[in-house]
Amino acid sequence: MKALVLAGGSGTRLRPITHTSAKQLVPIANKPVLYYGLEAIADAGIKDVGVIVGETAAEIERAVGDGSAFGLNVTYIAQSQPLGLAHAVLIAREFLGDDDFLLYLGDNFILGGITSLVDEFRANRPDVQLMLTRVANPSAYGVATLTAAGRVAALEEKPERPRSDLAVVGAYLFTRAVHEAVRAIAPSERGELEITDALQWMLDHDRDVRPTVITGYWKDTGNVADMLEANRRVLEVLEPAVDGTVSTDSELIGRVRVCAGAEVRGSRIVGPALIGAGSVVVDSYVGPSTSIAENCRITDSEIEFSIVLDHASITGVRRIDASLIGCHVEVAPAPRVPMSHRFVLGDHSKIRISS
Repeated sequence: MKALVLAGGSGTRLRPITHTSAKQLVPIANKPVLYYGLEAIADAGIKDVGVIVGETAAEIERAVGDGSAFGLNVTYIAQSQPLGLAHAVLIAREFLGDDDFLLYLGDNFILGGITSLVDEFRANRPDVQLMLTRVANPSAYGVATLTAAGRVAALEEKPERPRSDLAVVGAYLFTRAVHEAVRAIAPSERGELEITDALQWMLDHDRDVRPTVITGYWKDTGNVADMLEANRRVLEVLEPAVDGTVSTDSELIGRVRVCAGAEVRGSRIVGPALIGAGSVVVDSYVGPSTSIAENCRITDSEIEFSIVLDHASITGVRRIDASLIGCHVEVAPAPRVPMSHRFVLGDHSKIRISS
């Protein structure tokens, strides 16, 4: 079995962060979201991985390399434009050959991994194995409708009026039967070859499409709110540790990890929270669900429920929350401007000034 990981796309919902960084490399708990997927693939016993790359190809290739750090053999496949998931399968035909494969969206986060899904597919080998989960806003996703017997009846991509609340999670398992489907479909109104259209084609042609409804945690980390929520969930299972330096006038409460080379002085850290290597927190408060990346400096400030990327600096700011702060960002108070009033008033004027 092989895996095909999608790591292209422009990440418009995460701008301005993705103006300078691939969306798959934005970190959750100080680790790029793409790494969680690659680790899950390796844990499931899959070794040969094709990575679909677009305009951020150089950055993805620097971060992943040949895949050996994950126990994988990685092949890069260029996609000139993000023309849909089915298009990615189409252009990866030579790499995939006739092997079964996992299609995995590189910006998806599945807590607990995918090993059970892969094992179920290997045992039964349907033409397609889908992972579904119930969501509050199904119109933002591919949506599956099931029969009373629990079989897949229909699939739609981001429908205006969803017929169910079952979203298709970004991990699919296929036999070679899918290649006929992706060649048969036409582009959607969005101009993309939709994987949901390919799946519907397979249903219409009596292919074996099986669902697995999961109740565990899954996030498509395509926007800031979902990134912060995924970050919170990972930090909740963080193993506390102090490998850096914490002064006696500081206080650590709950699940807090201070990485090697980090310093905490005169500060209060309330977990779950992660202080990355080389970062310095001085006279500050770091609240729950916050990850501070490497070589940051937090001074005389308060921050919680946030993600701070490498080499950022926050000085003299109260309070920051629900924020995603990029690399090398500097946050500080604006200089105070002397208050004064200047007037040119005509005869018989009346003015009122709020002090």
